[in-house]
Amino acid sequence: MRPLMEEGMFPSTPGKFKMERGHHIHRLYHRCFACSTTFFIWIFFLLLTASYFSFQPLSSSPTSWSDLHWQLQVRSSATPRRPSGLTVLVTGAAGFIGSHCSLALRKRGDGVVGLDNFNSYYDPSLKKARQSLLSKHSIFIIDGDITDHLLLSNLFRMISFSHILHLAAQAGVRYAIQNPSSYIHSNIAGLVSLLESIKSANPQPSFIWASSSSVYGLNHNIPFSESHSTDRPASLYAATKKAGEEITHAYNHIYGISITALRFFTVYGPWGRPDMAYFFFTKSILAGKPITIYRGPDGVNLARDFTYIDDIVRGCISSLDTAGKSTGTGGKKRGPATYRIINLGNTSPVTVPTLVSILERNLNVKAKKNVIEMPANGDVPFTHANITVAMVELGYRPSTNLEAGIKKFVKWYLSYYGRNPRGIL
Repeated sequence: MRPLMEEGMFPSTPGKFKMERGHHIHRLYHRCFACSTTFFIWIFFLLLTASYFSFQPLSSSPTSWSDLHWQLQVRSSATPRRPSGLTVLVTGAAGFIGSHCSLALRKRGDGVVGLDNFNSYYDPSLKKARQSLLSKHSIFIIDGDITDHLLLSNLFRMISFSHILHLAAQAGVRYAIQNPSSYIHSNIAGLVSLLESIKSANPQPSFIWASSSSVYGLNHNIPFSESHSTDRPASLYAATKKAGEEITHAYNHIYGISITALRFFTVYGPWGRPDMAYFFFTKSILAGKPITIYRGPDGVNLARDFTYIDDIVRGCISSLDTAGKSTGTGGKKRGPATYRIINLGNTSPVTVPTLVSILERNLNVKAKKNVIEMPANGDVPFTHANITVAMVELGYRPSTNLEAGIKKFVKWYLSYYGRNPRGIL
């Protein structure tokens, strides 16, 4: 069936046309010429369309950068409220750590502009709720992707950022088995796209970004130190973060960008990520469903260096405050610039069964447990942070243990979802 628009272009019953013999050759010529002209017009149109979409980024960012209201929102959000305040672009601002850092920066009077693509790796409604919370504190989040070169170039042209806090990434170890390309897109292509914009900026902002404790991979030296080898990643996620550290080192060396890489250790807390064990354990325990607890080789319990979100936020902000200035201008290096890698952890690993026990006490519900051997999915048996560098460089002192942190998380969870939540994951 023809579309309605197409049907209106043609008569339902074609009529009969009387053709005069004297003009037969002329009419044949005219018809041929008309068909050829139409054909070439359509070819030109298709080429023009293909050319347009070849060079246009796929993004939900504004198509009109002359939109005055949009510009006013961005500029207002970027303006510091205190003397000598920072102007920070936070990528992944609608995410767990990004939303907390954005709010903390704004509360102390810094200018903050967020950037997030609101992807569906986990429930986007939670990201929208975080966005709503930040909006109440006059923080504007641009809906766009860090691989969108047009968006970034216009944004950097509009705002002179003093710092970039790059927290956008494809997270999760197990998801890489299902969708490996998403890790390459976000964690490598996205990182390079952002660094390209920073190198060309004048002046260049300092760059602080989220690496991961996963880079330690199959390292068995305890606790994990920044000086340890990280050349044996156990997952694609870890490999992309390790690649990110090498890429940022190259940009630091070539273009003089000040770089700080933060290796986060199992961050948890209110407004957290639903794909994290403590989060979906809580949902299953409340729903009366069994939870799967993995054990390592020889029946050893898995252990994680759980780090509460408030401690991570303090580490991130201190990293911004202590970051050296970039030395490049417009893509040209004028001198050496700071390059740092810093662990941010709690330095007190806790086993997964202990985590479950803490959840049971706070939820007042007994968990149904299914204990099995850990599959070969890229996870590691334990993590344990050496935070000596963070203490010296950042004055970092984690202050929230797992018992206190889980209590705060459960309080938030019950107030947000209730005791019978649905559709969280």
